[in-house]
Amino acid sequence: MRQASLLKEGGEITIITYEDGVNWALETLSKHSEINADLIDLRTLQPLDEEAIYTSVNKTGKVIILQEDSMFGGIASDISAMIVENCFEQLDAPVKRVASLETPIPFAAALEQTYLAKNRFEEALIKLINY
Repeated sequence: MRQASLLKEGGEITIITYEDGVNWALETLSKHSEINADLIDLRTLQPLDEEAIYTSVNKTGKVIILQEDSMFGGIASDISAMIVENCFEQLDAPVKRVASLETPIPFAAALEQTYLAKNRFEEALIKLINY
């Protein structure tokens, strides 16, 4: 089984992501050195390293899941459900999912930047930390 990679270690919040989301999360964390986060790069979605997710969430009590895909039908929904089912008593805040907009992917570069989850992640992360 392939294991997730813990790219950064902290005790304030868990960030779960993969692919482009890893770079977006690293970019956001580089701008906010005060954020003490576990950053998990899932590396694979099937099989999913559930143990890495549960260990981190049980430690931090807050979790945000970042995906490039749109929200509906994305892996963040399943991961969120797993966390609520298995770590509910350790959660200090609702599980937050950040995803791209529920629209067709635009071809114009400026519109694509608005579409992507990257632009909403920083605000959602700070809001969840302050919950």
